[in-house]
Amino acid sequence: MAAARGRSNVQPAGPLNMNHYATKKSVSESMLDVALLMANASQLKAVVEQGPEFKYFLTVIILIAASLFFQVLAGVLFINMARKNLNEVANQRSLDIMNNVATALVFLTVIINIFITAFGVQKTGLYPD
Repeated sequence: MAAARGRSNVQPAGPLNMNHYATKKSVSESMLDVALLMANASQLKAVVEQGPEFKYFLTVIILIAASLFFQVLAGVLFINMARKNLNEVANQRSLDIMNNVATALVFLTVIINIFITAFGVQKTGLYPD
C-alpha cells in the first residue's frame, strides 16, 4: 500500500518532448531497417551463389530487389523526418504523412521478406539436381 502511494507522488521531469520522442522512434526504426538490409544482402549473396539453376532464382531476386528498394525509400523518409522539428506546426502535417508512408513501406518490406523466407535461399536436398 505504501509503495503504491509513493508512485502516485512521482512527478514527470517535464512535459514530453514530442520531437525528441519522434526522433528516437525514427532512429530505432532505422536500426531495424539496417538489420533487415543486412539480412537481404546476405540472402542475395546466397541466391547468387546458388546461381540460375535454383528453382526460384528469378522470383527471389525480384523479391529481394523490391525489399531493398522499399528499405532505401523508407530510410530516406526516416532521414527527412529526423531533420524536421515536430514542434513546429508547419511541419506536423508533412511529418504525419511521411510517418504514415514510412510505416506502410516497413510493413510492405516485412511482408516481402516473409515471402523471401518462404521461397528460401538454401538448398534443402529435397529436390535432386
